Amino acid sequence: MSLVNDNLGWFKRKKKGILTPSSAKKELPDGLWIKTPNGKIVHSKVLQENLQVVPDDGYHLSIGSKDYFSILFDNHQYTEINTGLKSTDPLNFIDNKSYKERLKQAQENTDLVDAVRTAYGTIHGLPLAIACMDFSFIGGSMGSVVGEKIAQLIDYAISFKTPLLIISKSGGARMMEGSFSLMQMAKTSAKLLQLAHAKIPYISLLTDPTTGGVTASYAMLGDINMAEPGALICFAGPRIIRETVGKELPKGFQRAEFLLEHGFLDMIVDRRKLKETITLLLKMLK
Repeated sequence: MSLVNDNLGWFKRKKKGILTPSSAKKELPDGLWIKTPNGKIVHSKVLQENLQVVPDDGYHLSIGSKDYFSILFDNHQYTEINTGLKSTDPLNFIDNKSYKERLKQAQENTDLVDAVRTAYGTIHGLPLAIACMDFSFIGGSMGSVVGEKIAQLIDYAISFKTPLLIISKSGGARMMEGSFSLMQMAKTSAKLLQLAHAKIPYISLLTDPTTGGVTASYAMLGDINMAEPGALICFAGPRIIRETVGKELPKGFQRAEFLLEHGFLDMIVDRRKLKETITLLLKMLK
């Protein structure tokens, strides 16, 4: 019996002659270390310093409009517009729960009003208007409010001759609004045509994922279309395409690198170089 008790000492930590049981060890705070989808273990501070990009392999973790505004606008200062626009329920849509309940829950969970935020400010001293989508709000789906806020931001850009940047991150049209959602594709496209006639630059940044009606409208209509590395960009997802054609898809199909190789994108930009790249483009386009 004494032999067993003596062996238990191997499972205790000795420091300056004092036995320290395992229960007394300090645990790391939750979230201090993060495991990325590629299996890398990265300290949260390192990710923060690298704008949520994994240094080892360049994997871009998903971020929202608050982070993009902070990265791009000078001194984190900007003026947000049309903050009061909220979606209604024009079809009285009910699935497992009503659309009104989904909206309320999304607003409470994300502290957002809808799936896009619009603002203007400066980037390295140059004026810029930005519309940035949030995937956390009902999958970044495009409803009437998303289309209206982008349309009004384009009106602002035209009025003040301000270049426009739209950062897309979306699952596509919002099915709970039916044809009202689909109409936003034509609406935003028509507004971008007005912007083009006014000879004001429009840069489109596609992030992971950009799909459906957003890809089929404003996301691919930029004077310059750029994407973050590895972003999924498509109209219909890989699984649907594979089942439709009955064949295995090429490696990397519908990823940013594949689209760049086949001429659908102008460039792929690392998030850590995004502000400098956009500034350079604005100076060239000016």
